[in-house]
Amino acid sequence: MTTEDYKKVSASIPSDPGVYRFWDDKETIIYVGKAKNLKKRLSSYFGNKKHASNKTRTMVRNAAHFEFTIVDTETDALLLENTLIKKYQPRYNVMLKDGKSYSYIVIKKERFPRVFITRNIFKDGSTYFGPYTSKYRLKIILELIKSLFPLRTCNFNLSEDNIKKGKFKVCLEYHIKNCIGPCEGLETEESYNEKISQIKNMLKGNFAAVKAHFKNQMKTYAENLDFEKAQGLKEKLTAFEDYQGKSTVVSNTIRDVDVFSIATDEKSAYVNYLKVINGAIINTFTVEMVKNLDEEQEDLLSFTIPFLREKFNSIAPEIIVPMDVKIGENETTITVPQRGEKRSLLELSEKNVTYFLLQKKKEAINNIKKQTSSERILNTMKSDLRLNFLPIHIECFDNSNMQGSHPVASCVVFKNTKPSKKDYRHFNIKTVVGPDDFASMEEVVFRRYRRLLEEDEPLPQLIIVDGGKGQLSSAMKSIKKLGLENKIVVVGIAKRLEEIFFPEDPIPIYIDKKSESLKVIQNLRNEAHRFAITFHRNKRSQNFTKSELTEIKGIGQKTADKLLSAFGSVKKIKALTHAELYKEVGHANAKKVFEYFKKKITEEEE
Repeated sequence: MTTEDYKKVSASIPSDPGVYRFWDDKETIIYVGKAKNLKKRLSSYFGNKKHASNKTRTMVRNAAHFEFTIVDTETDALLLENTLIKKYQPRYNVMLKDGKSYSYIVIKKERFPRVFITRNIFKDGSTYFGPYTSKYRLKIILELIKSLFPLRTCNFNLSEDNIKKGKFKVCLEYHIKNCIGPCEGLETEESYNEKISQIKNMLKGNFAAVKAHFKNQMKTYAENLDFEKAQGLKEKLTAFEDYQGKSTVVSNTIRDVDVFSIATDEKSAYVNYLKVINGAIINTFTVEMVKNLDEEQEDLLSFTIPFLREKFNSIAPEIIVPMDVKIGENETTITVPQRGEKRSLLELSEKNVTYFLLQKKKEAINNIKKQTSSERILNTMKSDLRLNFLPIHIECFDNSNMQGSHPVASCVVFKNTKPSKKDYRHFNIKTVVGPDDFASMEEVVFRRYRRLLEEDEPLPQLIIVDGGKGQLSSAMKSIKKLGLENKIVVVGIAKRLEEIFFPEDPIPIYIDKKSESLKVIQNLRNEAHRFAITFHRNKRSQNFTKSELTEIKGIGQKTADKLLSAFGSVKKIKALTHAELYKEVGHANAKKVFEYFKKKITEEEE
């Protein structure tokens, strides 16, 4: 995917958090990444021409296209990225080999429930909160809960009968006031369960009173100049405020489901699909359909759901949709959720499909604007140059040489007033000796259009030659040789007064300096000049390398390349000692190079 390809879609990329996927030309995911701001993150790949990492440059070069999924929070982006990397193992991602799952806080289903951290979820009636992306913050939250509500940490079976029989004794946790001692009946089950209820409220996000309590405590500590304790409370409060109790993309209660949502406009319908396996989204996809009639959304969903389930090999027993639909699968449960985690999943799907619809509308509007702009400029050019057609395909030629050395030429191509860089061409002048711009122009124009005719490629409607009547006449000689004088219009542009010359017309025309068509012609001329100059510099540089180093007797191109790679330029090589040269190319070659430049410097001084 090129920078130009990215620019075509960049305006429609949101600034929301999300996860993006790069695909190669074989439709394989090669990289999964997360972003707090999708627009900024994706632009960093295509706006920066030189990435620091060679791996990143290679990945961007191999990417054919990208897709993205919008989520609600940065934490959700992290969780979804983690899930997709584990599933697809993209070649440019760091491989997750440990297979670890996310961390949760569990309130165990038992008498006098314990509260602890776990990575494993069991269907035993216990209550799980999470997932958590930071185990450090998770520990702070758990410490905070236990400091507010002393709980037991032992795994004894605290049945009513065992407590009455006095089977257990209080431990150190009781003596340091971390536990009230339910094992000896020192705390009632009712009192303990009240604390568990408050903990559940806190983990669900209902902690306004807790925050107020901590802020008051911090104020008291600060007033008493006990800043260390105040700072400790501040850290706990910060962790608590950053706490993410639930995630849209990972759930511990939902297992295997398919989620579908739909958005429509006058001509099209879009259906988004989220595939959830073991409580985590592992795939997202949006399909576009063209509406033939005014179909109802229920009918469109009924048609699309079986297609997408088959495409992604889904056998999920439950389907979440925004409305009741019939899909002909009696064993599958259809759910239209009104609240809870399933509703959150549906809202996430709806958010993505709505954005996809808006993105398509923006692209359509941008295409219309670009088309309108191009058509307007082409019509202006048609009028300014007195043409009988729109010059959709234009080519421009320029020569470059320095006192006759390394003569080259360039041909640049514009289509619909925009550069078509894949069609640009360089030419080494082959038949002309010395600095003859007219003969060079005649040669490259002939070579260019003879080849297009031989390969049956489309010809331009307009050719622009950088130069006045002389270059134009030379170009026309080749055009007439090929029998194209009645098929292509050729003009020349003189630099001094921006005069436009036509063949066999000694009087030029002058286009209004503010005209859009003149700006396009100037852009063509400048681009052709830039392209030719760049090529000419490269040729001179290559020749300089060969003439300076390879003319040394016994020094071949490989040795010359090795020296240039190590030291950068011939000028630096001239200043090197024999010992410095020896380290790179050995004694024999170092001696040849050193003595050659030593002799040359002596001759220059004389």
